Amino acid sequence: MAAPIVRTTDIPTAGTRVQINNTSRRILSITLKARNGNTGSVFVGDSTVSSSQGIELRPNESTGFHFGGSRVSSLLSDYWVDTATGGNDVDWIAILWP
Repeated sequence: MAAPIVRTTDIPTAGTRVQINNTSRRILSITLKARNGNTGSVFVGDSTVSSSQGIELRPNESTGFHFGGSRVSSLLSDYWVDTATGGNDVDWIAILWP
């Protein structure tokens, strides 16, 4: 059975990307949500994400990646975030590979 993992990733400094989780656990899906109290946009991407490039999430916005098939997955460590203003947070939930 696939198990969920729920966490929050703090992005303390604008322009300094943060890996949401450094484990190489395989996931079937992930949803990321910018906290409502954030003071600026958060950017989601891979290890090249920056404070101005990636999938932009304004406060309270979310995005998700769903791999659907039982033979398709992604690594949790592949997801990084950055922010336009320091001190923002991203909440996320991932469904782990069974």
